[in-house]
Amino acid sequence: MCGIVGFTGQKQAAPILLEGLSRLEYRGYDSAGIAVRDGDGEVETVKAKGRLKALEEKTNMGRAVPGTCGIGHTRWATHGEPSENNAHPHHSDDGCVVGVHNGIIENYQELKDKLLRKGFSFYSETDTEVAIKTIEYYYKKYQVGPIDAIAKTMVRVRGSYAFAVMFKDYPGEIYVARKDSPLIIGVGDGETYVASDVPAILKYTRKVYYIGNLEMARLSGDQVTFFNLDGDVFEKELTEITWDSEAAEKGGYEHFMMKEIHEQPKAVLDTMNSIIRKGEDGEYLDFSDIGLSKEIIGDCSQIYIVACGSAYHVGVVAQYVLEDLAGIPVRVELASEFRYRNLLLDKKGLVIVISQSGETADSLAALREAKEMGIRTLAIVNVIGSSIAREADHVFYTLAGPEIAVATTKAYSTQLIASYLLAIHMGAEKGLIDREKELAMIHEMQTIPNKIAKALEDKERIQWFASKYAGAKDVFFLGRGLDYAICMEGSLKMKEISYVHSEAYAAGELKHGTISLIEDNTLVIGVTTQPTLYEKTLSNMQEVKSRGAYLMGLTSYGNYNMEDTADFVTYIPRTDPHFSASLAVIPLQLLGYYIAVAKGLDVDKPRNLAKSVTVE
Repeated sequence: MCGIVGFTGQKQAAPILLEGLSRLEYRGYDSAGIAVRDGDGEVETVKAKGRLKALEEKTNMGRAVPGTCGIGHTRWATHGEPSENNAHPHHSDDGCVVGVHNGIIENYQELKDKLLRKGFSFYSETDTEVAIKTIEYYYKKYQVGPIDAIAKTMVRVRGSYAFAVMFKDYPGEIYVARKDSPLIIGVGDGETYVASDVPAILKYTRKVYYIGNLEMARLSGDQVTFFNLDGDVFEKELTEITWDSEAAEKGGYEHFMMKEIHEQPKAVLDTMNSIIRKGEDGEYLDFSDIGLSKEIIGDCSQIYIVACGSAYHVGVVAQYVLEDLAGIPVRVELASEFRYRNLLLDKKGLVIVISQSGETADSLAALREAKEMGIRTLAIVNVIGSSIAREADHVFYTLAGPEIAVATTKAYSTQLIASYLLAIHMGAEKGLIDREKELAMIHEMQTIPNKIAKALEDKERIQWFASKYAGAKDVFFLGRGLDYAICMEGSLKMKEISYVHSEAYAAGELKHGTISLIEDNTLVIGVTTQPTLYEKTLSNMQEVKSRGAYLMGLTSYGNYNMEDTADFVTYIPRTDPHFSASLAVIPLQLLGYYIAVAKGLDVDKPRNLAKSVTVE
């Protein structure tokens, strides 16, 4: 949520800020603004409500705003309605301090009351203005430098934040700090950048620093200096970004989401190839870099999977696969609920946190809770150097590459692959999977990328079907076992981008209330990829059809009697039932996408949603 971009160097800052903010639109926002200082320290601030286009028009694409040092922000409203007045950047009354902020200051009202008693006034409803004026208060009262003023503020505030601040007395410099909200620093030739995420600055540099929790930095045109909370200077390792800027471009597709749907075969293959190695007697799984040894696996008594949104749905799939192949009890927990219960966790358990960004606030908090309890943690994340990746005991990096569309597709698919690989590895290490079965499952997994590509070939038929049902008000997804987990993801795709009310139900629960919602022409989607459950789910589909439902069936090639029941059927290639989610999700992603397109909606940036939820 929200996006920060900053630049200082020899070039005009405003066009660079606007370009960077455009690369962060996927994070979700309702207003935007920039502040640029000239060589004398004078600042010009421009804000606009709505899409970034309005800000670009007000600034003539940034050309009308001079200066070589500036900060920009796209705001997701938390405190105060979306408005130009509440948009960032915010400033002190005399303009000596200007800043932007991601996150939530939980004790902002307490701080505001104190500042009001000290004679401060406020022009917005935001917690950010309170934070900036708190920095100003310490800066002026104690006559200290920017780092000390920001450090004193960090000690005083509660909540999450990423700050980028400019001081009139220090032209050409930007000061940054973070706690629980992501922030990176990029280094170029005589110029430095700060941003919430890599795509914002990848056009200009591949060399970045990842700022840690409760760390600060001073950026000038040719230098970055890092400080801890005590104000002591320390060194940090520079990271080279390996993927190029084209990975964050649409590449000829109408939307990022469709591009990323088509990138799934490669993303899945890359993730598999990071673990699968060639040995003398065939392929094997190499988890040595992740550090899950045979001793650790043998000692594991319970697995707790913690995640949000689509990653939670991956966890539900993983629960079935891990219990079946590894013989370990698995619980799947919503990260937003995990730490608000009296947790009775087994000390010999393993907590697996799944997150695309590695910055999801609830998942990060759950990870820290588990670590405080002394329980081993494993992160399945896509972003190298992210907070969850840095703090977990073990890390399995998925190789989805940058995912720009808010609705996840390829990150979800790579998380599934990581779960399969983990389950096979744990089962083999525990002696539950012999070498012959392990090889067979690895070989079957290696067919998944081509089978995903095969499933994508049916997109024209799904587009036709989507145009027919674009006006649907209610859609129900039915499945059993792993198919129910697939239904959960399909339902989420439907509602989050096409704004159609949809629900996923375990098919066996129909007669416990759900069937009363079925009316004439209600769209019901039955997912039947599990051979042992096929007939039972088909029977449930017949029950809703007899009550007027219009049926879409999603099943594997060969189950052609589905056409005797369903009004429309889409088929996926056959695979080991443990891996069926990787194929069945493809038609459901396409269905949600095409309904949204048919309705003329903003597919990549659905309303009220953000790519990474970095605040509670």
